[in-house]
Amino acid sequence: MRNRSSFALGFLALIAVGAALLACPFSRADGAAGNLGAAIFTACSAVCVTGLSVVDIATEYSVAGQVIIMALVELGCLGLMTCGTFFLVAIGRRLSLNLSREFTLMNAYGIEQIQGLRGLICWIVGSMFVIEAVFAALFHAHFGNWYESIFYSIMNFCNAGFSLSADSLGFLPRGWVVTAMGIETILGGIGFLVIYNLCTFKFLHRISGARGRLTLHTRVVLRFTFYLLVIAFLAFLAVEWNHTLKGMEFVEKMVVGFFQAATPRTCGFAVVPTEDLHPLTRLIYEILMFIGGAPGSATGGMKVTTLAVILYTMTAMCRGETETVMDRRTISSEVVRESLVILMVMVMLAVVVTGALFITEAGSALTSDAIFFEAVSAVTTTGLSMGDTTSTLSTAGRVVIMVAMFIGRLGALTVVLMIGDKESKKHVRFPVEELVVG
Repeated sequence: MRNRSSFALGFLALIAVGAALLACPFSRADGAAGNLGAAIFTACSAVCVTGLSVVDIATEYSVAGQVIIMALVELGCLGLMTCGTFFLVAIGRRLSLNLSREFTLMNAYGIEQIQGLRGLICWIVGSMFVIEAVFAALFHAHFGNWYESIFYSIMNFCNAGFSLSADSLGFLPRGWVVTAMGIETILGGIGFLVIYNLCTFKFLHRISGARGRLTLHTRVVLRFTFYLLVIAFLAFLAVEWNHTLKGMEFVEKMVVGFFQAATPRTCGFAVVPTEDLHPLTRLIYEILMFIGGAPGSATGGMKVTTLAVILYTMTAMCRGETETVMDRRTISSEVVRESLVILMVMVMLAVVVTGALFITEAGSALTSDAIFFEAVSAVTTTGLSMGDTTSTLSTAGRVVIMVAMFIGRLGALTVVLMIGDKESKKHVRFPVEELVVG
């Protein structure tokens, strides 16, 4: 309980510091003290790696302000807990000073053994900077400007949707640069543990004597990420071929289809305005946002592994099987229960946020479709929005969105910590009785 509270308070402290800095004159493009409300919203969105904004950051904030936003996004992506542990490692302190913190990190990144955690945390931070540097160099070939290249590299890998253009990435030519951004978004969404496993699995036997192989976690994440990309790609082309894609060349349609299939799972960038999409496409987007990426990544949502467990459990029940099996591995009943809890928490959160927005925005020009889309985007920390929905929200509506982003960012970890608390043993067992369901 104490770790869960300190983790949440750490994020709140980072948001408060970021808001104070963004409200300072040196962060503002006009050099005057800024709107504190807009600064708080922007800081919250950055720390939660969402990308929703009530102002145009390109015109509202100076280079200093934009650098602060980039720093908040980086810290939010890594997580205060991971950053704190890395700095402890950097100054030579033993991780065993706080074992509960280690176990929290192990749960967040899917690590089953505590040995090697110190190296993993260092590797997480290092790999993040290396990937961002490589893609920044690629983007420099297009932008010809290191600042913009670094900015968009950070935003893509961290799955934050902040842009230096009012129309997101609509200004970009639909070619290799958009494809590269989509690939970096996917890398940021599969999780640090998967990247680590992909880079090291052939050499694991040299380090620990273990058999070098891809873990079940890695296989499930890669498989379901691929499935979702293909389904979203084909669905987007089928629905939008003669709609928003009408008039584009074939190659351009393929590039746009790939990018728009990759980004809805919590990135927030778009090359086609979301409000121009067919209603069916927006529904598909809402489903993809709800699913999200992989555990231990920059993404939100309920996570692809949760989806996999639920689908395999449903399949097992339909076959009359009593256990959930993936790739000849039995999934424990605890993991199945955790997956169901995460699904229900996400559903309830989306419903509550939508209902709250219906109340706060009563009488406004916003449609029910736009409000629901905004709610799902905030809860899943995606950052996609239908037009200027975010900027037109009332003050109360913005508060609701900030709370949704904050809970969405902490949601999965909070559930893990709640389940990971010391189990209470009941000394009294009650008789079993059947209950009709369905």
